[in-house]
Amino acid sequence: MRALAPWVTVSGGWAWHFMAPPHEELKRFHDHKDVDLFVEPARFPELIAVLTARGYHRIWTRFDATSTHFYRYARHDAGGKILLDVFVRRVPSVDAGGIRVVDPATLLTFYGDIHSTDDCVSVLAARRLLNKGHSPLGRAELVTGPR
Repeated sequence: MRALAPWVTVSGGWAWHFMAPPHEELKRFHDHKDVDLFVEPARFPELIAVLTARGYHRIWTRFDATSTHFYRYARHDAGGKILLDVFVRRVPSVDAGGIRVVDPATLLTFYGDIHSTDDCVSVLAARRLLNKGHSPLGRAELVTGPR
């Protein structure tokens, strides 16, 4: 992720991961099955060069026929398969420890559309915090279950 940081804005479960304080990884906190990334259209060709140099290749999906702004890339290594879902568009972002992530309020609007796991601890906590006027960045609630 850090190698791609100059080109991308992280979304989905990995965005919540970077927004949270250091924590033990549990699936119920945030979904890590793939990496959701946004890239500004002008930077997309640069990102493709970086991904190709790092061993990623394009994977075709059912969305390819209807979308001109979504691309899936994959790489296989000893740890398994790494999937990157790349959305080519500009999104509002914030810094989370040196990683640019989608602004939390904007990120929440993506659930039900481009992200599916909307009942994880991080998403539920971020909704509660934002409803109270608090930023979820760095908040322990992102990685602790409700009491």
